[in-house]
Amino acid sequence: MNGYLVDSNVVLDLFLNDPNGADWSQATLATYGDKDILYINQVVYTEVSIGFERIEELEKAMQIAAFQMLEIPKEALFLAGKAFLNYRRNRGIKSSPLSDFYISAQAAVMDLYLITRDESRYRTYFPTVNLITPQL
Repeated sequence: MNGYLVDSNVVLDLFLNDPNGADWSQATLATYGDKDILYINQVVYTEVSIGFERIEELEKAMQIAAFQMLEIPKEALFLAGKAFLNYRRNRGIKSSPLSDFYISAQAAVMDLYLITRDESRYRTYFPTVNLITPQL
């Protein structure tokens, strides 16, 4: 499959004009959005929704940004659970399922690039995912 899965932090940078990441996120989305489809999934949609008062506002922003919703396949959900179990066995401190595991498992299973500013867990638990991150 072609396209780019976009992490919540990048979408929020765009919508909230975050001073720490907006410039990189806007430039990166423009660059890759010209090449192929920019996807989000239900998890990203949920996380981004906290920045909006009404669903209509969120829907309008998503439409303007041209993000397409991509369902998370069962194989990715299964992989996310296994990666989360590995995380917990490695003494990970978060006790509830982490959205990062759903997002990165989907990128892995669907062979999508992942655009994110938060790469540490992705590189550790999903080393095969092709990440697009800021160069530090």
